[in-house]
Amino acid sequence: MPPEASTSRTPSPPLTERQEARRRRILHASARLAGRGGFDAVQMREVAESSQVALGTLYRYFPSKVHLLVATMQDQLERMHGTLRRKPPAGDTAAERVAETLMRAFRALQREPHLADAMVRALTFADRSVSPEVDQVSRQTTAIILDAMGLDDPSPEQLSAVRVIEHTWHSALITWLSGRASIAQVKIDIETVCRLIDLTTPEE
Repeated sequence: MPPEASTSRTPSPPLTERQEARRRRILHASARLAGRGGFDAVQMREVAESSQVALGTLYRYFPSKVHLLVATMQDQLERMHGTLRRKPPAGDTAAERVAETLMRAFRALQREPHLADAMVRALTFADRSVSPEVDQVSRQTTAIILDAMGLDDPSPEQLSAVRVIEHTWHSALITWLSGRASIAQVKIDIETVCRLIDLTTPEE
């Protein structure tokens, strides 16, 4: 069986329509298994069987369970982004809209705590070989925040604020999943860090 860890990979060519459909089946199987039993419930052989692909094929797409679960998080965030675009946040200021957006994303994860725990654990375990998948998660989170801010061309200071907000959101997920923070505390922390947006907004 292929090892759970892998060295860095060369960039892959774009997937064909058939390959993309296969990749989506794999991600759906991963999310379903994680939703049932968390990180330990995602076994590569079972993912392969559930998504109807050969085990060797699965490892060509995702060299390890960590690669797979980080990619699953990116897929879940992409789905959230689509929902947020259909029903944008209603806050009057950029800070309010971002806070509302992140709390909506948080509550979506809260509805499936086993899945959330599996994905966050995978992010925590990710080494350098998982950098492409981790970067995709970060880019997706950044896109969600910038959309809520209503920005297409952020300044370096605004991007720095977005990164700090991302770090806080990720940390809040970890502390909530470990039982060290309540939903109310998470909301306070998110609203507090989102005030950085006002500090980095250029004067009119």
